[in-house]
Amino acid sequence: MLLDSLGMFDAVAAMPEQVAVAAASTRAALAEVALPAHDDIQHVVVVGMGGSGIAGDVAREVAGPLMAVPVVVHKGYGVPNFVDPTTLVIAVSFSGDTEETVESVSDAFVAGAHIVTVSNGGRLAALADEWQVPHVTVAHGIPMPRAALGALAIPPLLVLEQVGFFPGGSSWIDASVAQLQRRRDQLIAEANPAHRLAHRLGRAFPLIYGGNGLGGLAALRWKTQFNENAKVPAFSSQLPEATHNEIAGWGQHGDVTRQVMQLVLLRHDFEHPQVSRRFDLVVEFLDEVMGEVHTVVAEGEGPLAQFFDLALFGDVASLYAAAEQGIDPGPVPVLDEVKQRLADPG
Repeated sequence: MLLDSLGMFDAVAAMPEQVAVAAASTRAALAEVALPAHDDIQHVVVVGMGGSGIAGDVAREVAGPLMAVPVVVHKGYGVPNFVDPTTLVIAVSFSGDTEETVESVSDAFVAGAHIVTVSNGGRLAALADEWQVPHVTVAHGIPMPRAALGALAIPPLLVLEQVGFFPGGSSWIDASVAQLQRRRDQLIAEANPAHRLAHRLGRAFPLIYGGNGLGGLAALRWKTQFNENAKVPAFSSQLPEATHNEIAGWGQHGDVTRQVMQLVLLRHDFEHPQVSRRFDLVVEFLDEVMGEVHTVVAEGEGPLAQFFDLALFGDVASLYAAAEQGIDPGPVPVLDEVKQRLADPG
């Protein structure tokens, strides 16, 4: 019997609907509020941690290349020193109570920044009400932040679209929903490719490489999902950076790494041509020091759809990796204990 006490498989399978619901609820929330004018904003900062913080990474990698102002993702306490009344700060917290995010957005408010908050309640929603700033409510019923990628990543993109920084963003979201539906239908079938990959990984530690910012972000998502769902060490990097340093570290201990590590390459259509060549070289150089080399190729129309496609594949693979070892993917007691100890003043 599948061990899944929090219903993580069902939550991940609902990602297409989650993205569509998040888009509809965000548009409804933003229709009732005033956002800053495009010309009044000189920089955008997205604050958040863990499964919520990736919303900022998505905004930076997907909308950022099209924007005339920088997007900074801040994961930690406080805010960058440049935050001022010309800054748009989007604070994202699944629970609304993430202490780093609450402190960051509070500092941003004191600095006079324009603020939008995203959560399903908690302190963040209360502060938005107190400050009379726009708030987008995350749908209820999602078991954990890491299962809320669509619900958390879509609101910042639509905020940026409405302010005028990400024109056409809605069409990219529609394309993402369509691709997620196609990939979900593939991955819930018997003997699907994510299940096969998890089986081949076995008890190995995955090393995940992606190309450029988009693929690198997908690799990071895979890493953290294997960490939390499968409770296994996992590592990620991106090309071209890894070919300037990291691959030198795999040459001396192949007799060890072959036994415990497997390489997963995440490919997409928006790689620089030289990055594509670097992938070929990585396979050539690392094939002998990794137990196996696997490749997952993104599908879908546009960068956002291809990111979500890779993310969904990795989410499902990490859940099957947990199932392969008889592990409940939902609870993460060590992370809960960290929060509890930090909340205890003693």
